[in-house]
Amino acid sequence: MSTIAVTDDTFDAEVKNSDIPVVVDFWAEWCGPCKQIGPVLEELATEYAGKVKIAKVDVDSNSTMAAQLGVRGIPALFIFKDGEVVSNRAGAAPKAALQSWIEESIA
Repeated sequence: MSTIAVTDDTFDAEVKNSDIPVVVDFWAEWCGPCKQIGPVLEELATEYAGKVKIAKVDVDSNSTMAAQLGVRGIPALFIFKDGEVVSNRAGAAPKAALQSWIEESIA
């Protein structure tokens, strides 16, 4: 499984109504740190397939949810569990740090 692209229109269906936890990456094509963590998120999507969904929201074309969540800088990562934000962090991080954060947040 790979990351899924989510839009403002599909956010509720894909994220808030998901039956498994969802990591949401708010990113943009022009963002260097976003490009750095992109491949890591793809790896994590495969490793967590069926356990955690990894979604990506392009803030340039989908700004509504980013604004509602108060995203001021990207990459901004949020973990949703049962439709609610349980954790968030900003900036790029190594794979091990992201894995630890996900594990702690969904436990």
